[in-house]
Amino acid sequence: METRVEYTELFIGGAWVTPSGSGVIEVMSPHTERVIGSVPAASTADVDRAVEIARAAFDSGEWTQTPLADRIAVVTRIKDAILARSEEFAALISRQNGAPASSAMRTQVLGAVAAYGAACAVAAQFPFEESRAGVGGPMLIRHEPVGVVAAIVPWNVPQLVIAAKLAPALLSGCAVILKPAPETPLDSNLLAEICSQAGLPKGVLTVLPAERDVSAYLVAHPGIDKVAFTGSVPAGKAIMAAAAANLTRVTLELGGKSAAIVLEDADVDQALPNILAGSFANSGQACVALTRILLPVSRYDEIAEKFAAAVAAMKVGDPTDPATVIGPMTSAAQQRRVLDYVGIGEAEGAKILTGGSVPEGLSTGWYVEPTVFGNVDNSMRIAREEIFGPVVCLIPFEDEAHAIAIANDSDLGLSGAVWTADTEHGVEVARQIRTGTFSVNCQRFDVVGPFGGYKNSGVGREFGPEGLAAYLEAKSIFLPA
Repeated sequence: METRVEYTELFIGGAWVTPSGSGVIEVMSPHTERVIGSVPAASTADVDRAVEIARAAFDSGEWTQTPLADRIAVVTRIKDAILARSEEFAALISRQNGAPASSAMRTQVLGAVAAYGAACAVAAQFPFEESRAGVGGPMLIRHEPVGVVAAIVPWNVPQLVIAAKLAPALLSGCAVILKPAPETPLDSNLLAEICSQAGLPKGVLTVLPAERDVSAYLVAHPGIDKVAFTGSVPAGKAIMAAAAANLTRVTLELGGKSAAIVLEDADVDQALPNILAGSFANSGQACVALTRILLPVSRYDEIAEKFAAAVAAMKVGDPTDPATVIGPMTSAAQQRRVLDYVGIGEAEGAKILTGGSVPEGLSTGWYVEPTVFGNVDNSMRIAREEIFGPVVCLIPFEDEAHAIAIANDSDLGLSGAVWTADTEHGVEVARQIRTGTFSVNCQRFDVVGPFGGYKNSGVGREFGPEGLAAYLEAKSIFLPA
C-alpha cells in the first residue's frame, strides 16, 4: 500500500506554521477512490495573516531590490531542485489527478522545469529600465513589480501552471500567495519545501491549500495587487468581478473549445497521431484540447472511421501503467459531468462512434471511455461547451471558408490547429482564426511564446516577455531637456 502524504502545517511567508482553523482537505486517488493524503485547509484568518506578511515583505523592498542576477539564481535553484525530484513530483501529481504517469512527467514536471528556465532567460534580457527620447526631452522607462500576487491554479496540470505564474512573479520582484486546487495540494506543498531552501527572503512565498470560499476571500482581499488565475470561464468571470472592487490587476487563462481543421489535401495518416495527442492529452482534461475535429465532407467517412478506430484502441486504466493513455477523471464530480455531456450529445442527435460509457472492468475509479461523436452540428451544446474530458466531436465542413467560419463560431478562443499539404497555406488559415495560439501541421505548446485566449478564453498572456510584463507596472520618469 502506498504511503499517505500528511501535512499538519501551512507554509506561510516561508515558514511552516500552525493553521488558524481545524479544517482538513483530504486528497483522494481518482484510480482507487481512497484517501492518499491530507493538508490543513486554510481559513480566512490564514489568508489575512499571509497577505499581511506578504505585504510587509514586498513593502520592505528586500526582494524587489535584490539584484536581478540573484533573483534569477534563486529561481534557477527552484528549477534544478524540481528536476532533481522530478520522479517524486510526477508520481505525486499522477496519484492526485489521475494523469498517466508518463504524461505527468513529460508535460507537467519537465514542462514546468522548461518554463522556469525560459522565464529566467527572458528576465535576463528584459528591459526593466531603458531610455527613450520623448517629444519634449529625454525620459526613463522603468518596469517595476506589481506587488502582492494571488496565484490560483487548477488541478489538471498544477506544476506547469504554477511555473507560468510563480517564475515571472518572483523574477519581477513580487511576493506570491499560491492557492492550489483542493484536489491537488500535495505537490504544491512539496514545491514549498523546495522553495524554502532556495534562498527566498521571508514573506515572499506562501502556499495556501483552501476550498473555493476561501479562494473568493483571497481574490477580494484589498491587500492583493494582482490575481493570476487559471480555470473555468464562470470562475474567471467571478474573479474579475471581485477584483474590480479594488481595481486589482488580473490575468485569466480560462477555457477552450479548440478546433482542428483537416483540409482536403491533408495527409491523414500523418495528421491522425498528432490530432489524437492534442485531443486526449491528460485524458482530455486540458484547456487546449482539440475537441472539435473539422473534416471535409468529401473525406468525412474515411477519416471518421480511422479516427474512431484509433480512439477505440486507446488503453484506459491505471495511470501508473506505462501503456495507459487515458486515466481516470480527477474527481467523481468530473466523471459525472463528462457522462452527463455524453447524454446531452445523444439527446441532441449526435451519433456515438466509439466510447460513451464507463469502461468495462473499471467500476472503481472515476473512469470514462474515450468518446467520439460523429456528424455533430456546431450549434450543439457538446460542440460549444467545454466538457473537460475525453470527448471529441467530428464536424463536417463544405469548403475551407466554411471550416474557418465553424472554427471561429465559438465563445472561446484559446487554441487550434490545421493540417494541410501546404504549410504556407496553413499559416494563411492560422491568420484567420481568432485564438491565442494555433498550430500548423502539428499540435504544439511552447513556454517561450505568449499563451492565452481571445474572447471568453481569458485576459492577458503567460510565458515569454509578455508573461513577465504582466507582473510589472510601467513608469515614465521625465528628465530635463
